[in-house]
Amino acid sequence: QVQLVESGGGLVQPGGSLRLSCAASGSIFSINDMGWYRQAPGKQRELVAAITSTGTTTYVYSVKGRFTISRDNAKNTVYLQMNSLRPEDTAVYYCNAVIRPSISGWYDSYWGQGTQVTVSS
Repeated sequence: QVQLVESGGGLVQPGGSLRLSCAASGSIFSINDMGWYRQAPGKQRELVAAITSTGTTTYVYSVKGRFTISRDNAKNTVYLQMNSLRPEDTAVYYCNAVIRPSISGWYDSYWGQGTQVTVSS
């Protein structure tokens, strides 16, 4: 069983910062890409940022220069540092990881339960 547990969401004023964390646990042989998605009410889920196992990062244009994704491979954890937050960043943020649970298995995509981020004065 593989679990992704997110933390760090909450309410913040415009211009503020939050740091999201997502820890993978359970049967894990290796982790490939990790990323953060978000879904605002009435909108489709979108990729916010992703990071490969070797540290290459990708960002959606709207968060470039404000958000930073990083990972700690020893802890099976991915982070999203969000600065200069805007009301339009309000959404449920989901962690995603491509994980190989065992040496005999292959990679599959796993999701966290989501954490609410609300940017409002």
